[in-house]
Amino acid sequence: MNPIWTQVIIQSTLRHKKRGDNQKQVYSAYVLAKAHRELLINLKRHLKDILLITVGIFSAAFGFKGFLLTNHFIDGGATGISLLISAITGTPLYILIICVNIPFVVLAYRLLGRIFALKTGLAIGGLSLCLATVVFPNVTNDNLLVAVFGGFFLGAGIGLAVRGGSVIDGTEVLAIYLSRKLGTTIGDVIIIINVFIFSAAAYFLSIEAAMYSMITYLSASKTLDFIVEGIEEYIGVTIISPQNERIRQMIIETIGRGVTVYHGKKGYGKKGEAKETDIVFTVVTRLELGKLNIEIEKIDPSAFVVMNSIKDTKGGMIKSRPLKH
Repeated sequence: MNPIWTQVIIQSTLRHKKRGDNQKQVYSAYVLAKAHRELLINLKRHLKDILLITVGIFSAAFGFKGFLLTNHFIDGGATGISLLISAITGTPLYILIICVNIPFVVLAYRLLGRIFALKTGLAIGGLSLCLATVVFPNVTNDNLLVAVFGGFFLGAGIGLAVRGGSVIDGTEVLAIYLSRKLGTTIGDVIIIINVFIFSAAAYFLSIEAAMYSMITYLSASKTLDFIVEGIEEYIGVTIISPQNERIRQMIIETIGRGVTVYHGKKGYGKKGEAKETDIVFTVVTRLELGKLNIEIEKIDPSAFVVMNSIKDTKGGMIKSRPLKH
């Protein structure tokens, strides 16, 4: 970005934050440098989000028009409802995608904020526009291939949109709302919604179409999980051992991961006697866990090790994952 325009944007943004102050404000070099860094971070993040959402839109549209539409297979959630109504009534899918998701966008605004709702609305509008204007070839008429690969491209599109900070299927927003109201899990709500959708597909289309649609849903959901979560699962490992310093060095030098050491107390015995100790914490991938356990056993076979699955990490020596809304 041109440095002159960067300074203009920064000065304008800083003045905007000082509402009610009509006098010209002079900012230090530190404040300007900090604002410049924040501007670049936000710009990079928004460009990345736009790219992910755009690729997600085209992937989902290809799954629709290249596989699912011509064979009248559906998916779960809001996209499944749209596909089902389109198959029954003949209404263009690009119209239904918007109409069905409007309530979910409004709900997203109430639950998750203005930015998320805006991104979601634009993503859904982009998907509708892509379905209306872009021509995709009908790849195959084989039912099994249609179910598997249609779900794959649709799930990839939804997952990329999620990584970009939006959704193109509003069912999860409804699931979040109902889980808060009813005290159930989000997964339970999604399952119940999809049971109704596939039951309707069996009634209005055919049992065979409903069964293939369930394969589509499974393919889409697994692909979505892979896109969002990635191939690696992260494990948080807490280690309590008298040999904490050797274990700390081993994790850094042998495993190649960062560590956090914090001071605590361990209790034992009938009287609950407490003894001060240093506790080692690190985060490794699932593939590195076996090696870590072997190295810990070499140093201290009686070390107390606690392992927890971690959904997301940011910074440090672990590659970050996308933020979920």
